[in-house]
Amino acid sequence: MSLALEKLVDVLKTAGEPTRFRLLMLLSGGDLTVSDLTDILGQSQPRISRHLKLLSEEGLIERYQEGAWAFFRLSREGETTQLAGLLLRQADPTDPVLVRDGERLAEVKRIRSERAQAYFSRNATEWDELRRLHVSEAQVEAALVDLVGEEAMDSLLDLGTGTGSILQLFQNQYRRGVGIDASRDMLSVARANLDRAGILKASVRHGDIFNLPAEAGDFDLVTIHQVLHFLEQPERAIAEAARVLRPGGRLVIVDLAPHSLDYLRDDHAHLRLGFSHQIVNDWLGKVGLSVEKVIDLRPQDQKDTPALTVTIWLARSPVAAAPPTTVTRSSLPLENAS
Repeated sequence: MSLALEKLVDVLKTAGEPTRFRLLMLLSGGDLTVSDLTDILGQSQPRISRHLKLLSEEGLIERYQEGAWAFFRLSREGETTQLAGLLLRQADPTDPVLVRDGERLAEVKRIRSERAQAYFSRNATEWDELRRLHVSEAQVEAALVDLVGEEAMDSLLDLGTGTGSILQLFQNQYRRGVGIDASRDMLSVARANLDRAGILKASVRHGDIFNLPAEAGDFDLVTIHQVLHFLEQPERAIAEAARVLRPGGRLVIVDLAPHSLDYLRDDHAHLRLGFSHQIVNDWLGKVGLSVEKVIDLRPQDQKDTPALTVTIWLARSPVAAAPPTTVTRSSLPLENAS
C-alpha cells in the first residue's frame, strides 16, 4: 500500500524517535500495558503515554480497553502496517539497547506466567468452585453437549484441561481423549477425577499450549475451556489448536464475554477481561477456521454473587479437497478417443 509523501514523512518522523521505535519493537512481541512499558523502559508514565498517543495518531499502534486497563499492540490493519513491519525488520537484533529491552520484556512475561501458574497451583482442588463466579457450569455443559452433538469421534484434545471436566463430559463420544495442562497440581486433580470416573481411554499430560505435543491433524475436536483469559497471547493458542485439527475437525472455545470486574486480575490472575465476538472471530478466521456458531450464556440476576456471561464459539477446519481425477485416453468415451 502506497502512502502520500506527507503521510510517509510524518510516519517516519514518528517512528524514528528512539523511544517510540523501542516501543514499536516491544509491541511487536505482544500486547502490553502502559505499566508494562514503563517498567521495561524505565521512563515515567506520562512520557510513555505521550509517545503511545503519537504512535496511535499515525496508525502505527492500536489501543483497547479491558476494564481499568489499557492495552496496546501493533496495528494489524491500515495503510501504515506494512511500513511499520519493514522498519522493524531493519533493526539489528544484536543492538545492546534492543537486547536489554527484550530481556526486560521476557522478565515481565515471566512474572505474569508465574503468577498465573502459582494461582493454578494454589487453587487446584478449588478450581471448579471458582468457576461458579460465571454462569453455572451445568448450563455451560448442557450448551456444549447440544453444540457438539452426539456423533462419535475418534479423538478429543482438551487444552488447559484443569480438573478434566471436559474429558468426563464427552467420555461416551471419543475413542481417545487427551488433556493438556501446564500445572502439575491440576494434572494430579484431573487424573484423580478420571480414575474416580473409571475413564481409561483418556489421559492427561503436562504441556505447553503454544507448543503442543501433538502432530498436525491429530484430533477431531479440540476444546479450550476458560483458558484464553489467562494467556498473554490467546491468538497463538488458537493457532496451535487449529494446527492439530483434522480436516473438517472442530474447535470449541469457552470463555468470558467482555466485563469490567478488575479484581479478577489481582485475585484470580486474569490477564484479559473477556473477549468480544469480533476479536475471537478474527483470530479464528486468520488461522483458516470458519465460525459456525456463537452462543452467549447470560447470567440470571444474582444479588449476592457476581456472575459473568460465558461465550461459546464453534469453528471448523476446512475439509480436504478431493484429489483431481486423472483422465487417461482409456477412460475417455470411445467416440472421443482417437
